[in-house]
Amino acid sequence: MTRDVIALTPEMPDAKTVLAGLFAGGPDLGVTSVADGAVVQLRAPNGRPLVSVEAPLLIQVPGEAQRLLGPDAAEPEGAYWWTEARASTAVEEGERLAGSFAGRVAAVLGGTVWPPEAAHTEVVPLTSEAATASEAATASAAGTASAAGTASAAGTGVGATPPAVDVLTDKAAVVIQDRRPVVAMTSWLADALRTAAAGDRALQIVTPPGTRLTLPTREALRGHPNRWVVQGPGRGYYDGLSGARLHWRDGHFTPVTSGDGGAPRIADAYKPDEARPPAERQLALSLHTTHPADENLLLGRALEAAWRALTGAPPAGWSTAEPIGLPWSPRQLTELARARAQRSAPTWLTAVGAPDRPAIATTRVSHTPAGIEEHITLTLGYAPDEAPPLDALAPLAGLLAAEHGLTSLLTTLRPARGDLTVPPHFEAPPLPLSFTLGPAAVTGIGLTHAEQPQAGLHPTRLGPPARPALHYALGDGTDPDAWSRLEHLTRHLSSV
Repeated sequence: MTRDVIALTPEMPDAKTVLAGLFAGGPDLGVTSVADGAVVQLRAPNGRPLVSVEAPLLIQVPGEAQRLLGPDAAEPEGAYWWTEARASTAVEEGERLAGSFAGRVAAVLGGTVWPPEAAHTEVVPLTSEAATASEAATASAAGTASAAGTASAAGTGVGATPPAVDVLTDKAAVVIQDRRPVVAMTSWLADALRTAAAGDRALQIVTPPGTRLTLPTREALRGHPNRWVVQGPGRGYYDGLSGARLHWRDGHFTPVTSGDGGAPRIADAYKPDEARPPAERQLALSLHTTHPADENLLLGRALEAAWRALTGAPPAGWSTAEPIGLPWSPRQLTELARARAQRSAPTWLTAVGAPDRPAIATTRVSHTPAGIEEHITLTLGYAPDEAPPLDALAPLAGLLAAEHGLTSLLTTLRPARGDLTVPPHFEAPPLPLSFTLGPAAVTGIGLTHAEQPQAGLHPTRLGPPARPALHYALGDGTDPDAWSRLEHLTRHLSSV
């Protein structure tokens, strides 16, 4: 298992500062780089990784430390550097080595450390027992269960497992997160996801019950057979997204089924607390745009238009992983997408808003025969005393259809956490508010057919009469029958 320690500093840790921090274990330890130089590792004399340090990230977006590390995280004023170290707990001294590394970096550069109790600047000598620790020690250090311990022991040899992965078997890449309050889609985790997919494995993240996920992490785990494994009462496990009870079998966490092999059993810890219905809400937009492959195309404009219409301001920042470090720039993200398209690779990115208005979006950009497509999910959170701007949805749909290549837009509302994190228990599913079909899609289906879906639906024309978009009102966010209306509408539109 690994433990994360993060140094937040107003200045970039240069090579000299990083090496001084890595000297926390004394002169007998080795230093090497992995992941094409993006990660530096402190290793025991036998080659075992003790601490892995990621290249520092420049954070120019306010509020990221509090969003991902908790409200008490001490974020430096202005732009700052985020330097993350992951310590192996297979060796007793690993966590103290990471704490000394981060403490030394913060002391030199005038920054802070998260968690604050991990910071110190003492030399941590490695004992002979630690230096020769076996793979079996990794199993007991993982501390999740005898099952996960077996997985660690069955993993690959020293140095073969990627830095973010704690357990690697033929079926799963397991990441154990027992400290962070929120598991974000960091570059560490994105690397683990790519490693798992490349090896036809599941990515399985193991956390205690108090941990939450960011929405980008939840989205990444939705693909089968990835899982969020929550350690519940009595050392049992359950899936934090479905509630299915889990056990370790054949090299991965898999559902516990009833005796006749039927549906998975649902953990009691996952069931909703009906006595305390959530008063906060989340408004979500699933937005699909299509643009001609023009050299003057500027991506991100549809997302910015939606953000401005619903919050009064553009996104605060964007990045390909969390934490979000770059100020919002459609031009920069377009340049990135264009560079990746030249390598036939899609682009996945995340955007966040200002701290006083919870909002987060993920965007996948791909080059298809239809053109350049953006698949965007924008979610906004609202406190109990806040009213989501539902009246702005139809005008926004018209703007997207007229100026931003709208193909389709689905909007939903649901009771859920206003801070946009995902807890490991049941949350009510979203209810549809509206669906909008863009002008090109209406033309392809046929205006007459698209305007006559029956089921009490009467679409509103948006834009020019000769080439309109169609906006279908489905409900007010409280009517479960809205799903039936949407299902009927989808069948009707696809029946051409």
